[in-house]
Amino acid sequence: MLRSLSTAVTFLAAFAIAGPASAAEWQEGTHYRELSSPVRTDNSETIEVAEVFWYGCPHCYNFKPLVESWAEDIPDDVDYIKIPAALGQSWEPHARAFYALESMGELDKVHDALFDALARDRRPLNSGEALAAFVSDHDVDGEAFLKAYNSFGVNAKMQKAQSKIRGARITGTPTMLVNGKYTVSASMAGSHEAALEVVDYLVEQERGAAD
Repeated sequence: MLRSLSTAVTFLAAFAIAGPASAAEWQEGTHYRELSSPVRTDNSETIEVAEVFWYGCPHCYNFKPLVESWAEDIPDDVDYIKIPAALGQSWEPHARAFYALESMGELDKVHDALFDALARDRRPLNSGEALAAFVSDHDVDGEAFLKAYNSFGVNAKMQKAQSKIRGARITGTPTMLVNGKYTVSASMAGSHEAALEVVDYLVEQERGAAD
């Protein structure tokens, strides 16, 4: 009996040691998807990792602290960007708000607050005017915000972003788009944490391909 127990313990210990060493091999079509037609990235000299999100998405809200922590330690050859999705008409005002605030240099003031208001609190901020009133409460000029919100520059950024999202066949958020070639989501990878592990794996693949 003792010998059998000892053998079992030895086996379990060996399994525990071997487990991490034989970490999951990420498979295309299972844990991530390779695009048949890659989409253009902003800088061909870096490996672009784009987070496609919506301020009103509870999954994006839960993913946010994880991806922000991940982004703190990215190498110099990785360019992390955020792309606000407008997959439905009701999402468009929030994507416009992102680009308006970005163009004003005020995004950092309101980014977290918009997530809290839309994903957590479900506030009805569904128009430029409602969003202008909201950002005014966060030390941003509401009139200047509305001007940027309706500007040609924001329209152009919106069109470019949504064209990229359509080209990558992204239909849900959050989705990570790696170097315009691969999409990764928690539903494919198994969890938000695993999705970021797959992103790291794909970044290494791209780095190796560039060598």
